[in-house]
Amino acid sequence: MNIFASLMRPAPRALLLLTLVVPLPLFAQTYAWTAPDAAASPKDVSDLAARVLRDFPDDHSLVNLDGRYRLELAAGQYEQALRSMATLRERLRSQEIIPTRADWVTVPYEIYAQARINEASGHLDGAHAYDKAFRDRFAKLDDWPSAEVARTFTETDPADLRATFQADLETAKGASHLNQADAVRLVSDYLAATVFKQASSLAPPLIKEDDARRYITQENILIKEANGAGVCAYVMRPRKAGPLPALLEFTIYASSPEAIRARARLSAAKNYVSVLGFTRGKVCSPGKASAYLTDADDASSLIDWISTQPWNDGRVGMFGGSYNGFTQWAAAKHMPKALKAIMPSAPVAPGIDVPMEGNVFWNFIYPWPFFTLDGKFNDQTTYGDAKRWRQLDQSWYASGRAYRDLDKIDGTPNPTFDEWISHPAYDSYWQGMIPYRTQFSRVTIPVLLVAGYYYGGPGAAIYYFQQLEKYAPASEHYLLIGPYNHLRAQYGVLDEQGNLMDVLAGLPIDPVAQLDLYELRYQWFDYVFKHAPKPVLLGDKVNYEVTGANVWKHAPSLSAMGNAKLRFYLGHGAAKDHALTLDEKLPSEKSADIPLTVNLADRSDLNHPPIGGGVVDTAVDSSNGLVFASQPLDKPTELSGLFSGQLDFTTNKKDFDVGVDLYELTPQGRYVQLSQYWNRLSYAADRTRRQLLVPGREQHLFVNGNHLMSRQLQAGSRLVMVLRVIKGSGQQINYGSGKDVSDETIQDAGEPLSVHWLTSSYIDVPMRNR
Repeated sequence: MNIFASLMRPAPRALLLLTLVVPLPLFAQTYAWTAPDAAASPKDVSDLAARVLRDFPDDHSLVNLDGRYRLELAAGQYEQALRSMATLRERLRSQEIIPTRADWVTVPYEIYAQARINEASGHLDGAHAYDKAFRDRFAKLDDWPSAEVARTFTETDPADLRATFQADLETAKGASHLNQADAVRLVSDYLAATVFKQASSLAPPLIKEDDARRYITQENILIKEANGAGVCAYVMRPRKAGPLPALLEFTIYASSPEAIRARARLSAAKNYVSVLGFTRGKVCSPGKASAYLTDADDASSLIDWISTQPWNDGRVGMFGGSYNGFTQWAAAKHMPKALKAIMPSAPVAPGIDVPMEGNVFWNFIYPWPFFTLDGKFNDQTTYGDAKRWRQLDQSWYASGRAYRDLDKIDGTPNPTFDEWISHPAYDSYWQGMIPYRTQFSRVTIPVLLVAGYYYGGPGAAIYYFQQLEKYAPASEHYLLIGPYNHLRAQYGVLDEQGNLMDVLAGLPIDPVAQLDLYELRYQWFDYVFKHAPKPVLLGDKVNYEVTGANVWKHAPSLSAMGNAKLRFYLGHGAAKDHALTLDEKLPSEKSADIPLTVNLADRSDLNHPPIGGGVVDTAVDSSNGLVFASQPLDKPTELSGLFSGQLDFTTNKKDFDVGVDLYELTPQGRYVQLSQYWNRLSYAADRTRRQLLVPGREQHLFVNGNHLMSRQLQAGSRLVMVLRVIKGSGQQINYGSGKDVSDETIQDAGEPLSVHWLTSSYIDVPMRNR
């Protein structure tokens, strides 16, 4: 589980492709279906699968093979299903997109099929039939595919799969017939729920048995530190190996012993000593858990301990995403001698992007302390209570109470969050957690930062990379960034079962960007520790996928991603859909301004339905803001890099929070996210020190974007900018009184916020000419 909320899980790629690739006449084929009153019986599904199979295309395309074996399994045609899966594996091995998944993606279904065959022979009952099928199949697997299958069994929640199937039944309720795509989806989802429910009860002891012949494990090792504290570690290493490099994931996330084992197994399967270290107070560590404060000391002490163990060759690498990306930088603050390389993915930086970004606190982080700090293992039940947290946001917003009262409104103390909001500046509290300024000059080890463009995908990766560019320019550091969100930037485009997720919130992911980032992880460490070739994607320090162009490009620095820029000034004229204009020339009326008024006390928007929000969508949310649009582009145009600008304004308040969102508006009327920026004006010049605005005086916001973008815009597309005041139920409300924003209430709103944006304001968008 990660700090940032994940998007709704897409359907498996095979099923998505059925709706895109199968010829339309096949969809015209329908199948009688009487919706059951409750759950569908195995016979209902088996009968439907058999009828669909009679019409199903008999070819060897990936889409049809994937659908066929699932239909055959559901119909009880187990021998045929095994043959179809064998053919599918051969086809997958010949693909450019993650061919290695051929070695493991169908194994859970193969075990299921063979178990049913064993049971039908009459010699074994269900459990023993499964045991035999599992042992026979796992004995043939190398370490890596066996680790992937074991992870699939551990990370897949049968309840989620059952809920997906129930949703299919609900959708089909009242229908007398199903088209072929819906029928295949229903059968496939039923089968997945069945296969993984059986595995959840029968596979764990078999996986542990298989581990015993491959690996040596040590659980609940308490490492004492010189200061008297202690952290807990889990070690798994290949059984037949001498001293090896160790790969450490230092984490606050401890969901279950099985999940710990699944995570550790991956590195051991790649012939490393795998170490999971847990932050203070987690698992077997005594005392109360805490976040961020002691991780620099604790991670460094753990690395020192690892380097003294007989199974370690004195070299340690670190990896992991989100919080586990932060802990690598926490360790790098002290640079322990044995730390030789890191690979942070979508890392967070406390005080930079969590729990605040641009010095604005965001509510999504509020439940996180309950999740991570209230026990030795994580509290998913509390954290996953979406209704509670949604109601908290709405109740606080409607009440107009101080942000500091969130825990009082919720009714449960949240001392960690209260401590965070008592540090609204990037002060010594935050600076002590990761390297600060010249401390980055010590980070001369190889560093690979991985990030995505969307939904927490960047994390603080750009911040860390900029600090390395500034303070350690000669060191070996790389950034790899593509069309991923916070989770996909850590794991790649495969879901828990190995299905490709090739669409992200409406954006088709270009084929070249469809990566398994687990594979990249071990390519990176093999390069550092085993003299293997450098991963081919790392062609230069900055490696970025140009969305819409299906190509990776490489640059020596962030600034070199673009070799030109487009400057747009704020204009009065009318553009598409009543937007204002983005003008390429400075308006002749230099004293002109564009007014924006926001009533910070207004709550009439409390129950408004959300607008837009997808990476690709038909609308954008312009509430509390202004929309500007450029003229159509006369040719395809690549925008790559960080946008910047200068916004000139006057206001009647001492402070406000601003957001800038950039989109491509395609000729087809679709908005595609490009980049975003938000900041508290009083901290815009210096995140460490507040400088209030002077009402009525002309002032300037120098925009330095930190959300990287790279996209090839279509000819005929327009650049759209939404310039808005941040006000809503999901973040602090800055009423502009000049008081600590966490202490302000709706009574501090006073007269509506009035901002006059001057037409001398502009944004610079980086462009790449061929």
